[in-house]
Amino acid sequence: MGRSTRAREVAISSDKASSWVYCEEFVPEDDVLLRARERAGQLGCTPVTAGTGAALSVLAATAGARAVVEVGTGAGVSSLYLLRGMPEDGVLTTIDLEVEHQRAAKDAFTEAGLRPARTRTISGRALDVLPRLTDGVYDLVFVDADKESAAAYVEQAVRLLRPGGVLAVSGALWHDRVADPARRDETTTAVRELGRTVRADERLLPALLPTGDGLLVAVKR
Repeated sequence: MGRSTRAREVAISSDKASSWVYCEEFVPEDDVLLRARERAGQLGCTPVTAGTGAALSVLAATAGARAVVEVGTGAGVSSLYLLRGMPEDGVLTTIDLEVEHQRAAKDAFTEAGLRPARTRTISGRALDVLPRLTDGVYDLVFVDADKESAAAYVEQAVRLLRPGGVLAVSGALWHDRVADPARRDETTTAVRELGRTVRADERLLPALLPTGDGLLVAVKR
C-alpha cells in the first residue's frame, strides 16, 4: 500500500468520524432527555445515542405506532424518543428486569408530562414477558437488551409485529467489532449472527444504519 493510499484512508476515516458526530448532534436533546441520560449514567445504564434516539422517533412516527414494545427500559431515554414519535393515544409497553431502572424511567415520564396511561412498565425477564403478549398487534418493537439473548428477543418481536410493523435493534455494530471478521468473542459473534439471521429472514425487509452503535431495522412483510 502506497503512502498516498494510506493518507487517503486516514482522511476518509477522519471525515467519516466528523460526519458521525455531526449526525449525532443534528437533533439537540432537551433538558428532560439530558436528565434521563444523567440518571442512566448514575445507574450504570448505557442509553441510546441522540442520533439513534432521533431515528427511533422517526421510525415510530412513520409507522404511526400506537402500540410499541421496548425490550430494555434502562432509565427511559429510548422510551422518551419512542413516545415522542408516537401519536397521543399511543401506548409504550417497556420491559426491564431492574426495578430501579424502571423507577428512573417513570421519573423521566413524569418530567416529560406524559399521562400514566401512555406507558406500561413491566418488571421481569423479557423472555418470560414477551410470550404473554398478543401476536401481530404491535406497530414497532425495539430491542435494547443483553446481546446474547437478542436472537430470541427478535424471534418474539417478529411474532408480535403486524404486517408493516417495524423491528429495531440497537448495538448492531457492537463497538465497531462486528465488521471485523477477526473479532470472534461471544458477544460480537452473537450480534454478527443476529444481523445475518435478520437479513436472511424472508419475513423481513432489513437495513443496517450506522447511527450510534449501529441500528438494525426491518419491516415485517
